[in-house]
Amino acid sequence: MRRDRRLSSRTVEHLLWSVENGVGYVTLNRPQRKNALTFDSYAELRDLFRDLRYAADVHAVVLAGAGDDFCSGGDVHEIIGPLTRMSAPELLAFTRMTGDVIRAMLAAPQPIIAAIDGACAGAGAMLALASDVRIGTERCAFAFLFVRVGLSGADMGACTLLPRVVGHGRAAELLLTGRALPANEALEWGLLSRVCVPEELRIEASSLASDLAQGPTFAHAMTKTMLRQEWAMDVDSAIEAEGQAQALCMQTRDFHRAFEAFSAKEKPRFEGG
Repeated sequence: MRRDRRLSSRTVEHLLWSVENGVGYVTLNRPQRKNALTFDSYAELRDLFRDLRYAADVHAVVLAGAGDDFCSGGDVHEIIGPLTRMSAPELLAFTRMTGDVIRAMLAAPQPIIAAIDGACAGAGAMLALASDVRIGTERCAFAFLFVRVGLSGADMGACTLLPRVVGHGRAAELLLTGRALPANEALEWGLLSRVCVPEELRIEASSLASDLAQGPTFAHAMTKTMLRQEWAMDVDSAIEAEGQAQALCMQTRDFHRAFEAFSAKEKPRFEGG
């Protein structure tokens, strides 16, 4: 698949988007509403992450919220209210669109780092869960709130993604009760990779994203693909698939650059491909 589009100049209306040194920054920008999602912001997130599959200038992504919160989920007045007046076909179109956001994040070849502060609830918790790495502040809290509004915990892939991160029993508890999971517990359960003070969150996330952006981008994309595809494989199939994936990576110039740098006792400089 060709990746020849440059997204640094891409315009967005309902989010903030920028690219710096190979890192794309996606910021949910409704701090006055704890970055609650609207129909428009859902659609824009879906389209942006789909476009990342073809981006030549983005090698890692940081997803964050403006202000003191990550995302409180779907906006009660702009989404929940209108949903109560929709027909069954309209409701299905909406739930498929929200699922497409998660699909697009999982299919994006770039590692996605979620920088999580404050509220991370409902659909916001799913955006974090669909990211590859989650860094949080000591005051952040996760809550899969679907049950609190009379819905099942089976939303946007929660019943398949969450058990793979925290285990079946813990996922069942969170999805059945909708309780808040504070940062220290999320770290213990593996939902967070690290916890920092709020003032250092963007620095931590940007530093990790920059390191990944300077790495072997084709190999990173392959790792992300195999992590997802191997969910449905038995061990023998997974080992064979990884053999094929690694053989492809061995044909890249980055693999040869690494060997040449090692031989010269230098640090490799990866350029992609």
